[in-house]
Amino acid sequence: MKPKDRDFVETVEGHLFCVVGYLHPPEGYTAYLKYVPAPVGKWGRGEARYTRTLPFYHVSQVENTYSYLRENYPKYLIDCPVRGFTVSYVPRPSVRRYYRPRKVLREIMARGAVDPLEEKLLRLAGLLTDESGVRGLGVTGSILTGIHNPDFSDIDLTVYGAGPSRRLKDAVLRLRNEGDRVQPPTRQEIESWCRERISKFPLTVDELRRVAETRWNYGFYTGTYFSVHPTRADREITEAYGDNTYRRVGEVSGSATVADASESMFLPAFYRVEDAALPGGVEAERLVSYEGLYGGVFAEGDRVEFRGALEKVEGKNPGHQVVVGGAGSPAGYIRWA
Repeated sequence: MKPKDRDFVETVEGHLFCVVGYLHPPEGYTAYLKYVPAPVGKWGRGEARYTRTLPFYHVSQVENTYSYLRENYPKYLIDCPVRGFTVSYVPRPSVRRYYRPRKVLREIMARGAVDPLEEKLLRLAGLLTDESGVRGLGVTGSILTGIHNPDFSDIDLTVYGAGPSRRLKDAVLRLRNEGDRVQPPTRQEIESWCRERISKFPLTVDELRRVAETRWNYGFYTGTYFSVHPTRADREITEAYGDNTYRRVGEVSGSATVADASESMFLPAFYRVEDAALPGGVEAERLVSYEGLYGGVFAEGDRVEFRGALEKVEGKNPGHQVVVGGAGSPAGYIRWA
């Protein structure tokens, strides 16, 4: 089974890393540090307590963890020869436990819930399975690693494969529209969501509001926030580490037409674009977003504006792409033109 986005890795020191994407060196896992052991913390299991290193997922927050790792655990940083810049990663010999979302959800189903949040998880997973016909969901985040706090933790689900993800999307939207078993965010919650992000993303309030109203993969179940994260199935992970190399050329801005958004539900999100002429006559074939905010919101035919890092791709799939939200990239964006 291949490593997948939103799996978790626990190191021998007890640090919890979240796996990112699908491009991993054979000797380890590309991942960002999310929870660290601490004398006092809001998350925990047994006697162990944890604090979060990221108040929210954003490239600037991920890069802030590099300073901590560089000073204390430099073995968890690697100058990636494929990507051409430094990323955090966990080498296999440093792995105490590897957490797989589907396996852990099956274990919770088998033993039964031990707290109210796990009870909600099982009911919600059952509801979504019944409504969509999709089996084999997983759970990620703090529940996956067993450090969740029923008083405030969310429910973060995973679904595997493009087809099952689309069926689950239809079910979530239908349930949100019905509004009795699953609720969409209220207008006040959307406005609060926009205010929280206006200082973090180079978008206007109106642009953020449109993103919030377009996103399908979140809602509330009996008062608890939940999210759904489409994840590639093994057969959909077609690029092996080293098949291509990626080198930053510079920062670019431009506009393009979305030609194919079928892989935008995953992280990183891929949008194949047309008419993306850039300075110097370079044409970019796709937009790539490591920022989940831009995943799954733009559709075929949409005209979008973007700013990000231009990368030259060499190898099995040569060309150019514009990356938004990747490590070391500028404060980029994708927005409707």
